[in-house]
Amino acid sequence: MNLEEIYQKLDQDQRISKAEAFFLYQKADWLTLAQKAQARRAQRLGANWASYTLFRVINYTNICNIDCSFCSFKRHEGEQGAYVMSQEEVLAKVKSTLELGVGQIFLQGGVHPDLPFSYYTELLRAIKATYPVHIRGFSPVEIQYMAQLEGRPSLGIIQELKAAGLDSVPGAGAEILVERVRQILSPQKCTVEEWGQILKECHSLGLRGSANLVFGSVETKEEIFEHLDFIRRLQEDTGGFDSFIPWTFQPQTKAFEVQKVPPQEYLKILALCRLFLDNIENIEVSVMVLGKEIGELALGMGANDISSPVIEEKVLRSYGTKSENEAQLLIEDAGYQARYRDFNYQS
Repeated sequence: MNLEEIYQKLDQDQRISKAEAFFLYQKADWLTLAQKAQARRAQRLGANWASYTLFRVINYTNICNIDCSFCSFKRHEGEQGAYVMSQEEVLAKVKSTLELGVGQIFLQGGVHPDLPFSYYTELLRAIKATYPVHIRGFSPVEIQYMAQLEGRPSLGIIQELKAAGLDSVPGAGAEILVERVRQILSPQKCTVEEWGQILKECHSLGLRGSANLVFGSVETKEEIFEHLDFIRRLQEDTGGFDSFIPWTFQPQTKAFEVQKVPPQEYLKILALCRLFLDNIENIEVSVMVLGKEIGELALGMGANDISSPVIEEKVLRSYGTKSENEAQLLIEDAGYQARYRDFNYQS
């Protein structure tokens, strides 16, 4: 295996293996990877534009029994600051979102041990009966727990969520899709295979969405590529991922040690996401997590979307754009035409 042979495959738009991608990570310089990734982006999508979106995150509860080591958002029942939003509170947030001219919401919560399934379905129906919004929501981890509480297969749960008004799903709760890492970071979360199976079921019902990678903790570099390989194989089966978003862990709790990921390291991984994930059209840079400067650089390294602005983010510290105008300016300053898109990448 040598660099020139792999570069030739990339130039001919041929698929590279997991081993070849890892070899590139180890041996290729990041500027060459940037050029290859940007050429792939231009070939697939064109090189003169980049997109952004607008949506509001509604964290309907912070009560969670999963206890991920990296999360400072969660509370236990009865703990100070713990909450569950009423239907009226959620509807008020949807109303204020529409008043801002934004027609997309993202329902995301902790894994509440006692909320009945009817809470979710009635909430979806109430939103759809009142407001014309796209609803993205419920990670595989949340859906799995709904199914466990109901004592029913997850497919039926997903069917009911869709019938009640769910439009698309996030690939949240992935972090690193390797069992060794999950047992350290979040041993109570669904397994890698369970995560994938629930998204297969979502995609089979037309609930499309995103996938992500969160790195900079206890994972090895090889495990990053195991994660990417799992995502690529899942996409081969379903074709349901519209986009992929790599970002890095933020320090949130004293019990969680974050690896410092230098900017060039992040950008190298992002470029390899574009080159390895050849069956996912859109690669996003999370400007909210990584900041505007990295966002501009990433648009020259294979990314075609900034995944921003996000209204009312409570789980992560936001370094992103605060308005549509800021998003457009960021993209234009990076040398691209700004293009709005919705959750499913429709302009």
